[in-house]
Amino acid sequence: MATHMSRCRTWRRVQRFGIAAYRKYSSGGGYPNISLSNPLPGIPKPVFASVDGQEKYETRITTLENGLKVASQNKFGQFCTVGVLVNSGSRHEAKYPSGIAHFLEKLAFSSTAQYGSKDEILLTLEKHGGICDCQTSRDTTMYAVSAEVKGLDTVVSLLSDAVLQPRLLDEEIEMTKMAVRFELEDLSMRPDPEPLLTEMIHAAAYRGNTVGLPRFCPVDNVDKIDKNMLHSYLCNYYRPERMVLAGVGIEHEQLVECARKYLQDVRPVWGTNTAANVDLSVAQYTGGIVKMEKDMSDVSLGPTPIPELTHIMIGLESCSFLEDDFIPFAVLNMMMGGGGSFSAGGPGKGMFTRLYLNVLNRHHWMYNATSYHHSYEDSGLLCIHASADPRQVREMVEIITREFIQMAGSAGEMELERAKTQLKSMLMMNLESRPVIFEDVGRQVLSTGKRKLPHELCSLISKVTASDIKRVTTKMLRSKPAVAALGDLTELPSYEHIQAALSSKDGRLPRMYRLFR
Repeated sequence: MATHMSRCRTWRRVQRFGIAAYRKYSSGGGYPNISLSNPLPGIPKPVFASVDGQEKYETRITTLENGLKVASQNKFGQFCTVGVLVNSGSRHEAKYPSGIAHFLEKLAFSSTAQYGSKDEILLTLEKHGGICDCQTSRDTTMYAVSAEVKGLDTVVSLLSDAVLQPRLLDEEIEMTKMAVRFELEDLSMRPDPEPLLTEMIHAAAYRGNTVGLPRFCPVDNVDKIDKNMLHSYLCNYYRPERMVLAGVGIEHEQLVECARKYLQDVRPVWGTNTAANVDLSVAQYTGGIVKMEKDMSDVSLGPTPIPELTHIMIGLESCSFLEDDFIPFAVLNMMMGGGGSFSAGGPGKGMFTRLYLNVLNRHHWMYNATSYHHSYEDSGLLCIHASADPRQVREMVEIITREFIQMAGSAGEMELERAKTQLKSMLMMNLESRPVIFEDVGRQVLSTGKRKLPHELCSLISKVTASDIKRVTTKMLRSKPAVAALGDLTELPSYEHIQAALSSKDGRLPRMYRLFR
């Protein structure tokens, strides 16, 4: 009875004052008559962050006495990303058998002077919640570690050991040869041909020089590469003046102190001889065609097999990332856009780009049409990758050449603004990620000695006009085309016909008349 009376009294109070007056908090107390829209008494007034488009932390750069650059950008958080970027890649292998950079990528973070095996390195990083990785591109090799800020000293010491003191044991080199052979086999078997086509288009565009040299080790070279050859290469290219120690999420002074401690007076395992064979070649764009006849009918079997397709990539010379025209080319690439025929999404996913509207929406038989822009310190390549049934290759090539010619036409105001907004959006969203900021800082400092901040790049993007797009496209169309073709190439037009189409006013291939089909 008493319990019932108590419940009645409580209910009458709830009806009179409202539920908020009797809501209990974890502390056990209550705030009577406080509306959710009013601030709680005794609680400090919140201070909200303001967005002004400026970087809160600047990128700071210091050059040590031995020529090594230390670049950092602080960022809120308990974890940091630190790594060493080296101006070394497949483009520097002119005086060596191709594939050394590929080998070094696979050998990274193996046994060193300080650590007996890769497992020891991983266990050391685990104590600081860390992971490590090494990636090689055509012009840069990047050793990176993400770990707790408290473990910075250990991380820089480990990086120094991995880069300058690798043991390169015979058994490690043999394991690497197996890994490289497996990767090459996987490359030729995987359903996605994009990595293989990228190799082929570079080989066609820069025949036998710099960025046209193979990024993956050719099968014939796997057994040629040994410890002495690797040491010879490392002696020439792994030098402090060709390196940047980059860090994101740490104090600059702390990173410089660690760099002086572990990277300034360290003698590399290959000695300190002067560099004798550094390749300083400038990329020479040649244009040309690389074809690979291949049966693509059984590439992807299973419950949902991919039909047999022929893949074509056509490219033209653009510009280096050091030139002012790099930004208009980036906008043009975004304007072309494209993707697979089954891509889903709204305006932000590129459904209003030219390769969607003009190609994939109008030609249902095309499976893919995507634009790519590869840019290096002395040249660049803008290309379109398309795939379709082997019987429609000629028609597909003509559609691509017409799109190239139409790039030189006037860009609509809405189309241009959409491409610029999408480029800025992609730039800013990517730079939310700590590892991406690290790579951006490291690559920019390695190539230019400074870093353009995101708001500076956004300002440059905003200034791009339709006349800039027309100007860079007209210049690009003067270069010889680079063509990569993979699959059944029976219907592929000749290189001369493709070149003639890209020199014409409408982009159409020369007509062919056959007596017999």
